[in-house]
Amino acid sequence: MSILGLKKKQPKTFKVKVVTMDAEMEFSCEVKWKGKDLFDLVCRTVGLRETWFFGLRYTVKDTYAWLKQEKRVLDQEVPKDSPITFHFLAKFFPEKVEEELVQEITQHLFFLQVKKQILDEEIFCSPEASVLLASYAVQAKYGDYDPNFHKPGFLAQDELLPKRVLMQYQMTADMWEEKITAWYAEHRGIARDEAEMEYLKIAQDLEMYGVSYFAITQNKRDTDLLLGVDAQGLHIYNPNNKLNPNKSFPWSGIRNISYSEKEFTIKPLDKKKDVFKFYSSQLRVNKLILQLCIGNHDLFMRRRKVDSIEVQQMKAQAKEEKARKKMERQILAREKQMREEAERAKEEMERRLFQLQDEARLANEALLRSEETADLLAEKAQIAEEEAKLLAHKAAEAEQDRQRLEVTAMKTKEEKRLMEQKMREAEQLAVKLVEQSERRLKEADHLKQDLTEAKDAERRAKQKLLEITKTTYPLIAAYSAPPAPPEAADFSYDSASSRLDFKDSDMKRLSMEIERERLEYMEKSKHLQDQLKELKSEIESLKLEEQQQQQASMYSLPAEARGYVPEPAYIPHSNVSVPTDLTLIIGIVEDWTVGVFRKVKEQNKLSNVFEMFLK
Repeated sequence: MSILGLKKKQPKTFKVKVVTMDAEMEFSCEVKWKGKDLFDLVCRTVGLRETWFFGLRYTVKDTYAWLKQEKRVLDQEVPKDSPITFHFLAKFFPEKVEEELVQEITQHLFFLQVKKQILDEEIFCSPEASVLLASYAVQAKYGDYDPNFHKPGFLAQDELLPKRVLMQYQMTADMWEEKITAWYAEHRGIARDEAEMEYLKIAQDLEMYGVSYFAITQNKRDTDLLLGVDAQGLHIYNPNNKLNPNKSFPWSGIRNISYSEKEFTIKPLDKKKDVFKFYSSQLRVNKLILQLCIGNHDLFMRRRKVDSIEVQQMKAQAKEEKARKKMERQILAREKQMREEAERAKEEMERRLFQLQDEARLANEALLRSEETADLLAEKAQIAEEEAKLLAHKAAEAEQDRQRLEVTAMKTKEEKRLMEQKMREAEQLAVKLVEQSERRLKEADHLKQDLTEAKDAERRAKQKLLEITKTTYPLIAAYSAPPAPPEAADFSYDSASSRLDFKDSDMKRLSMEIERERLEYMEKSKHLQDQLKELKSEIESLKLEEQQQQQASMYSLPAEARGYVPEPAYIPHSNVSVPTDLTLIIGIVEDWTVGVFRKVKEQNKLSNVFEMFLK
């Protein structure tokens, strides 16, 4: 067995993991592959043609390095891990992104890398610019803003602002989201690639965009400085100020850059200017600085030359692709608009359908109610017809009753006329009785006066008689036999002669006349009382008959005719209007009768008094 056979067999491939900004890929590479072989494989896998901006970066101890394309991968200072990890990143940045970045994938990779650098605060950005950039990032990720879909809180899981900006203001996450959403709503209609390009156009104006910083010291005064390398040239900064350089060397003004171990020399194109030298502590860093300077300077010179055939083809294809995508977006926008209009029309039709269904339902309900109402009205009409017939029959009966009542009223009027005539006769008789009563009252007053005078004359006569008796006693004895009592006496007293005339014949005559007149008066009163009783009975019978007729007419006539009450008529009586109502007539006659009887009673009392006096 030979010594070579004892050696361990070397593997022909090795594993590589390449991490891009939005994916991770693993490859199996041959041992003899150079850096260019692996880089081209990654570019083909990603679909990238603008390869001059990118490179494969790996970590070496406390710094990083870019994979060299002309050397074998395993011959470089790559990690010995398996798989070996590389980061596919932008190594050089364009001066004007809108003009130099042709492919959409190139724009997308630059967008993701610059966005990460801003969020990691490798690129300083003001709060206002951060909010605007965040709105374009949201537009690129979510598309057009839709308030029905993008509810409050939909950005809670997204990292959109640097922590420095969040800590600078006392604002909640909801308040930041509201500000970003306000800008986001204004980007409606912008496609993803357009939103990413707008993001890069704003970002390229930031001071720290595309700048790679390295710690250096100056030649004589060992002062700590920062060297910045970007697409414009070289810049010298103070360590505490990465925004404003102290000195700048544009690529157009640099004639040569060289280094010897740790010393760097920048020779200006203008020979009159001094050569600038600086020192870097690490050789690996010096190589990296020189590599970045050479690459940026080559791109700077390339931009100022005519594009190559490949670049021209790429730009033409990109232009056609953009035009095609623009047309597709327009078609998509029109289709979306038409779909939205169709959806709105559908919703309107559905709403209209629901409305028509509701209207139809209401119409059916109204129809049912109308049919029920029609049936009810038909029943009511039938009932009304029957009631009309009944009312017509009642009207005919009422007409007959009215005619009968008219006949009865005519009879009643005739009876009333007879009654009024009897009343007038009774009134005349009552008037006569009142006149006789008044005359008898006057006579009774005279009799009272005569009676008073007679009593006075009698008293004086008795006084005189006693005096005469005392003086002429024999005459008294001679006339001791008492004479018969006279039936009537008339005393007259003469105040001048004090003489008493006593005549029996006159007293008898006066008494007889009074008795005769009293008897006549009593007969007349009795006759009047009989007439009044007869009249009262007739009035009561007429009143009862009239009430019965009224009740009958009230039940036979319609409801409208039952409330009619005729106004009472009036007849003249002693210059006073006397109502023809029978009750009032009875009251008046009774009052008159009571007055007459009162007069008669007074006459009887006077007669009795006078008779007692005569006795």
